[in-house]
Amino acid sequence: MGTNKKKNNNNKKRGGIKKRMTLEQSVAYKSVSEWVYLDNISSPANSTVTIDDDFKVKLVHTKVSAEKLVFELHSHSICSDGFLSPSKLVERAHQYGVKVLSLTDHDTMAGIPQALEAARKVGIKIIPGVEISTIFTPRTESGSEEPVHVLAYYSSCGPSNFEKLDQFLANIREGRYIRAKNMISKLNKLKLPIRWENVEKIAGDGVAPGRVHVARALVEAGHVENLKQAFSRYLYDGGPAYSTGSEPDAEEAVQLICETGGVAVLAHPWALKNPVAIIRRLKEAGLHGLEVYRSDGKLAAFNDLADTYDLLKLGGSDYHARGGSSESTLGSVSLPVVAVHEFLKLARPIWCGAIKNTVDRYVADPTESNLDNILRYAKIKLAKGGSLTQNIQLINECLSQWLTNEEQKVADLRSRYIC
Repeated sequence: MGTNKKKNNNNKKRGGIKKRMTLEQSVAYKSVSEWVYLDNISSPANSTVTIDDDFKVKLVHTKVSAEKLVFELHSHSICSDGFLSPSKLVERAHQYGVKVLSLTDHDTMAGIPQALEAARKVGIKIIPGVEISTIFTPRTESGSEEPVHVLAYYSSCGPSNFEKLDQFLANIREGRYIRAKNMISKLNKLKLPIRWENVEKIAGDGVAPGRVHVARALVEAGHVENLKQAFSRYLYDGGPAYSTGSEPDAEEAVQLICETGGVAVLAHPWALKNPVAIIRRLKEAGLHGLEVYRSDGKLAAFNDLADTYDLLKLGGSDYHARGGSSESTLGSVSLPVVAVHEFLKLARPIWCGAIKNTVDRYVADPTESNLDNILRYAKIKLAKGGSLTQNIQLINECLSQWLTNEEQKVADLRSRYIC
């Protein structure tokens, strides 16, 4: 008897024993799965649902019975400071069982189209995202400025005013070039010569260089043994070779995310010197959530702050494919299905409104550029010279992939745009 009991306990520790979902989890899962499979299959309403101990859920006795709904909401590609192309990142996410991936490169959405193309081949859903570099300035003289990163999550249609967000991000990227050159200058003064041309080559064509590219140049030049050493000795915040760029105010970035139909989430708040003041101010500006979950579990202090300020509780691996034991793998952050449900419950009306605004712009002014804004991330490729009727049909096909019938009805999209 004692031996059997011990085996059962070991199984529980390994997560080998499944348990039934609570009613709240079942309701959450049904809603989340509906959204995940909106553009291909619908989950049966009466499916049997089970849940692993780590709360990565799966549907039993359906077409997707072997798949878990793993969300990865924080990842990077070579379009900023990651080491994989967007398509390779998607392929790796697929290998790790990720079903919903948000590519959140620093200050650019350039990798989203390639990620979407790769995702369609392997059945992953993409949330277009971006991680915006900002500066927080305290209102008192006793405080000091510090860098703050804000994640933005958009609908399948993308930002509702793409041009405005794109210009905002372009200004930040321009500042990153100046910042990298300042870092190189400081390193050279420290008798650690590296060349701008090498940093540019490491970053790649059209990629605004960041600290990791400078760090890689230091490694290649033999000044340090690895990236960790480059950061810990020279490039950490406030370090001897650290420099800021032309980052916007954190509150301005949050407000712009809200204005362009995005969900604004504070990234890695545990890295901040004064998180309480920053969270309070950004909440006033419209912040929707903060990262609370990591691969090593939920951080109690930030969970409490999320409760205090009525914020969503999210998280992601912040994957760069740098390698090494210190980096979390894709999909390693176990988001509770209820947390994902709360995220989508808040995000979907915002995204629906953004899609409506983007479509309204085209209906009011049916130009090719306004149509491009609708179909930027769509599966459907635009046929040049199509009639207004043909284009409206394309839009309706997109709407059926992005929104439920109820969402289209609530937003008054079907009655207005159906031909």
